[in-house]
Amino acid sequence: MGEAAEAARQIAMDYFRSPLRVEDKEDSSPVTVADRSIERFLRDRITERFPDHGIFGEEEAPVNLGSAHLWVVDPIDGTKSFVTGHPLFGGLMALLADGTPCLGQIDMPALDERWQGRAGAPSTFNGAPCRTSACTRLADAFVYTTDPFSFKGAARDMIAGLAAEARLLRFGGDCYNYGLLASGHCDLVIETGLQPYDYLPLVQIITGAGGLITDWAGQPLHLHSQGDVVAAATRELHAEALAHLACLVPAA
Repeated sequence: MGEAAEAARQIAMDYFRSPLRVEDKEDSSPVTVADRSIERFLRDRITERFPDHGIFGEEEAPVNLGSAHLWVVDPIDGTKSFVTGHPLFGGLMALLADGTPCLGQIDMPALDERWQGRAGAPSTFNGAPCRTSACTRLADAFVYTTDPFSFKGAARDMIAGLAAEARLLRFGGDCYNYGLLASGHCDLVIETGLQPYDYLPLVQIITGAGGLITDWAGQPLHLHSQGDVVAAATRELHAEALAHLACLVPAA
């Protein structure tokens, strides 16, 4: 993945802070030629090396979803940052084996930073092992969520309550927040409305760094999860966060 990330990083930087036509997709999210060029490059590279593998990406239709091995690709996570010249955008990749993430990568082109996770091995930041913090209490936790306006109704009230109890709550960051979590710089990330290509590349990175990442019901993340994600540095902090989210989880 590292070799492909280097080439994808160069494509991103060729377009970054340059005049771009920004289009709006059906869900009103922005997309540019950079997003499409990177995903096309990655799809071609995967197909060349692993012709039987499936691919699930943001910008093109899925391929071979029934394959035992499925690559998940987000060419630019944080396109809103990208098109406004903000450096906190990243490229995300994951490999799923029989539906379970076994590889994950966050690459931050403008920052020259990369997190990688592999099943059975410690996660790394720029090649060196990284580790989540030892924070066990929300009262001591540095918390991130990308966009407070993505939370609606009771979920917005929950975030307000979380802000009152946490040591610090910050907004913005997209995938970068999970890298910061894996390296011990923040302690908890809560998001809603994510897509599989947003969260599946994060799973092995967080897990391999000693943290936990699940949906709001505490269940493992998979291709058909609802997109509500909580990632925590420790089991204790994760449990406290789930207690706050319990009122938002539909009864089984």
